[in-house]
Amino acid sequence: MTATDARARTVLAGAHVVRPGGVDEGGRVTVEGSRIATATADNRDGVAGHATETHDLTGHWIVPGFVDIHVHGGGGASFSAGTAEEALTAIDTHRRHGTTTMLASTVTGTLDDLARQAGALSELVEQGDLAGLHFEGPFISPGRCGAHDPDLLRAPEPDAVRRLLDAARGTARMMTVAPELPGGIEAVRLLAERGAIAAIGHTDATYETTRAAIEAGARAATHLFNAMPPLGHRAPGPVAALLEDERITVELVNDGTHLHPSVLRLALRAAGPDRVAFITDAMGAAGMGDGSYPLGPLRVEVRDGVARLPDGTIAGSTLTLDHALRRAVTVDGRPVDHAVRALSTTPARLLGIADRTGSIEEGKDADLVVLDADLTVVGVMRRGEWLVKP
Repeated sequence: MTATDARARTVLAGAHVVRPGGVDEGGRVTVEGSRIATATADNRDGVAGHATETHDLTGHWIVPGFVDIHVHGGGGASFSAGTAEEALTAIDTHRRHGTTTMLASTVTGTLDDLARQAGALSELVEQGDLAGLHFEGPFISPGRCGAHDPDLLRAPEPDAVRRLLDAARGTARMMTVAPELPGGIEAVRLLAERGAIAAIGHTDATYETTRAAIEAGARAATHLFNAMPPLGHRAPGPVAALLEDERITVELVNDGTHLHPSVLRLALRAAGPDRVAFITDAMGAAGMGDGSYPLGPLRVEVRDGVARLPDGTIAGSTLTLDHALRRAVTVDGRPVDHAVRALSTTPARLLGIADRTGSIEEGKDADLVVLDADLTVVGVMRRGEWLVKP
């Protein structure tokens, strides 16, 4: 017997398995070490090697681990605190809801504070707990700042952009920019050159300026529709430019608060499941109850699960991606496999890690979520280890 044959394996059998080609009814996934060894529609016995665990998941779903490219915190903790302890609390909270890969999103602060946060969070990227950093601000429009402190906003001068990228030590994967600001197009171009995703958001850009930013290298839209001008029939603004361009992945917050269901369905039809990434935009209250929470330098009140500033402005969300999945299927009428693309496959491809995660395929990381018939999370596996055991 070879060393490979002698390895212990975990077998997940009998579930509806969502794979790139569709759904395998009564499928079988075999995990060896940290990777998927086999994924097949054939649920018969006969797997080589010794299985330490075999789970009969008849009536359940197995989907790839969720990939959240825009999340600020959870479990009462915030990535903007810039400490490993708070970051790991937020990471653990979202992992238990099925998010096995995530970017840590910061909130507008001074360059000194953001550089300090980036330095601390980059260590968690380097040790594999995070997939990278997302700077949401300070290079955003004062007129569309949302839950960002307007006194700390600034134009994206090249030196300022470089400072944050350098502080992240190569772990910055995304930065939100309002391209109409002085230096905005140049900042987009700089981010593309440095291998970071330029995301257009918190912006008052015109249709024409948005098109120019896309040509300069922008590849994502930060929470489409939110914190940008509405779609107009004579002044289409950024929404039309972002929806129509095949190069752009659009973020959508599917919590029932950020977007009316008809608007979400419009975006899904216009962009398609291969260009939509469901995000949480979650702040520290995710996984917690109502109350007062910090969001960067601001305080946020959560009532009935909705986070707002004192003036009523929506301030991130309390969403977790398992809830976004259930809503996509039960409210928006999306097939489970289409919703999974928006939760896993598309964001993984945007980040350039689709060769490792985001779909259930042989050789990829064993990042898996087990859902019951009601699409409630009952099991979470990350790189072959159970975080929530079914």
